[in-house]
Amino acid sequence: MDIEALFSVKDKVVLVTGGSRGIGEMIATGFVQAGAKVYITSRKAKACDEMAAKLNALGPGQAIALPADLQSVEQIKQLATELSKRETHLDVLVNNAGATWGAPVDEYPEAAFQKVMNLNVTRIFTLTQALLPLLRAKATREDPSRVINLGSVAGEYVPNFEAYAYSASKAAIAHMTRHLAGRLGRDYILCNTIAPGSFPSKMLAETWEKNKDAYLARNPLGRIGSPEDIAGTCIYLSSRAAAYTNGATIVIDGGSAHNNSRL
Repeated sequence: MDIEALFSVKDKVVLVTGGSRGIGEMIATGFVQAGAKVYITSRKAKACDEMAAKLNALGPGQAIALPADLQSVEQIKQLATELSKRETHLDVLVNNAGATWGAPVDEYPEAAFQKVMNLNVTRIFTLTQALLPLLRAKATREDPSRVINLGSVAGEYVPNFEAYAYSASKAAIAHMTRHLAGRLGRDYILCNTIAPGSFPSKMLAETWEKNKDAYLARNPLGRIGSPEDIAGTCIYLSSRAAAYTNGATIVIDGGSAHNNSRL
């Protein structure tokens, strides 16, 4: 058994949505440093360009900016068209882009609920659907293509913050991933969910500053996640090592969910 090859993603073609910052940046960085060719997409073209330049300085893989507003069906179609012009196949799709909104239950805005559900669930389906031809193009039983959807521990248990659309969307994406896994596995496309706990990101920043001590106290490991934790899981799911893993949800939270945590 070749252990190095078992976990290799060298030369794989990868698309990371929301790849210009936060967890998306961590994932994109891991793939580039592992030798993959990584397309980074997010709403802001400048942010994509800057992140691609930063990652290309790290190597040995390659980063390419491909901006798009994933709330828009037309821009998703355009993204798929542009990627098809550049590549004959896609090995890995990481659906990381997402949004959250917090408000008391009596005041939770309808528009905010719709926006979060649209980006976190509906448009993940739309983008995956649009990229199916590229995902199918090179997929085989021995070397399947991969779809990795970013859920959250907030979709695995009830959080202690009032972000109703966010927790509902993350529970929905985990179940939709299982549904897709059953169908797309026949096409040699594996679909799995990663449910991160607390990681250093813009989305967590405000909550982290207010509740840092509580977060650390409730985590059995006494820390939040690192870039290596999230990137390593994505690389595993994209490698030969995970070629028989389909429809799974991998929780990465240091064990908080088993410590009666509601982070």
